[in-house]
Amino acid sequence: MKILLTNDDGLDAPGLCALYDIALGLTDEAEIFTVAPAAEQSGMGHAISYKQTIQMERRGPNRWAVHGTPADTVLLGIYNAMPTMPDLVLSGVNKGNNAAQNTLYSGTVGASLEAALQGIPAIALSQFYGPQLADIDTFDAARAHGLQTIKTLLDADIWRHEDRPIHYNVNFPPCSGADVLGHEFTTQGFRRGAPFHSEAGADGYHIIGRPQHESTGAGSDVQANMNNQIAITPCGVDLTNQSTLSRLRQL
Repeated sequence: MKILLTNDDGLDAPGLCALYDIALGLTDEAEIFTVAPAAEQSGMGHAISYKQTIQMERRGPNRWAVHGTPADTVLLGIYNAMPTMPDLVLSGVNKGNNAAQNTLYSGTVGASLEAALQGIPAIALSQFYGPQLADIDTFDAARAHGLQTIKTLLDADIWRHEDRPIHYNVNFPPCSGADVLGHEFTTQGFRRGAPFHSEAGADGYHIIGRPQHESTGAGSDVQANMNNQIAITPCGVDLTNQSTLSRLRQL
């Protein structure tokens, strides 16, 4: 199995090291290719450098740094770095959750979305933060359960809905691996109120996020994480709100 690894925290991020160790449980070292941003690209979503020239630098065997977005790294990885198309794209492990509305801003999820659009099975993985992680490895839950979570999705082998691709957004709970209480297949939650706002500072303006641990209701990704469960959310590439479309057609 050929696997492409990427993220939005950058090539040297510790979460990418954790993801590499997880990938070694799926395939041989020679079959793992890492193509990640040269610098942090958090919050870039699914942006691509459509109007710019992108630079890619080899940083070691099967390892490249891209001066671009997470979605860019997927395109360069599959069409330029790898000798053949990957069988799987893994993005992460992100430092912080990509649940609820964070999903829409996430470069980690943007990379898995781009892979899905290219017809490649893809999974985004993120680690929720919390006080229980203060004295242990931040990615302990991801390291302990990442491999089995990926195998669960590979065994399910559901990568399309009708004629459109599916990718997966996985969030590990803010606890140690030993305290994880299994996984749940979830919806994308919704935190009430705007997820970000701007504040003026002495050096300019800053984009500030709201608190992350607010419940988003039963069956949602945030709530599963608050219950020490791994949240696995199937994501599509179609933003159409089908129930509203149906109502409009009936008017």
